[in-house]
Amino acid sequence: MSARILVAEDDEKQSRLIRIYLEREGNVVQVVADGRAALERARSTGPDLIVLDVMLPLVDGLDVCRILRAEGYEVPILLLTARSTEEDMLLGLDLGADDYLTKPYSPRELTARVRALLRRSRKGGPAGSEVLRVGAVELDTARFEVRVAGRPVALTSKEFSILEALAREPGRVFTRAQIIERAFGFDSDVLERTVDAHVRNLRRKLGDDPARPRHLETVYGRGYRLVDG
Repeated sequence: MSARILVAEDDEKQSRLIRIYLEREGNVVQVVADGRAALERARSTGPDLIVLDVMLPLVDGLDVCRILRAEGYEVPILLLTARSTEEDMLLGLDLGADDYLTKPYSPRELTARVRALLRRSRKGGPAGSEVLRVGAVELDTARFEVRVAGRPVALTSKEFSILEALAREPGRVFTRAQIIERAFGFDSDVLERTVDAHVRNLRRKLGDDPARPRHLETVYGRGYRLVDG
């Protein structure tokens, strides 16, 4: 699965290792060493995926992620962080990152996560279009498009994967573990609170009121479901 990947990492040894492993997968890799360069390169080249270190000079990785999402870039973003607390990880997801890896990490795990993100981003997917409709929510799985009552909604690849899993069985209650299995695949170490962070973002983007949800409902003690009608 060849792709154009932007790596923003100021540690030269780490960036060289990342480049070697990603290029072995057949990808075209560009490397920058600070956040300002990451923003400029992302805007000018339109990569298929960004590997983004949190602790970058000039503009940190979290701000890079926030700015790109605010500008409408939907490219998958994988955060690399030395901050191991759950709150730091969830902050990155709240800002629009699709996934994260905590340092130190294995290069093989990084390449596996990159493959999964690229696969779920739908780039180069089938030409045929499958459309899922649940109430006012409509997902075009081939085009990676979501509309709510006709209004287009921009989602990250992980948010889309979670919504797709729920939309394939509307009304069914999914536990957090089941959502992780369907939307994250091999990522058995994903925290259940990671799902909550993605759901919180989904609700905001779908225009849902958490107190009186029209689309994405919490079933306390169980999990989440997409309301059919």
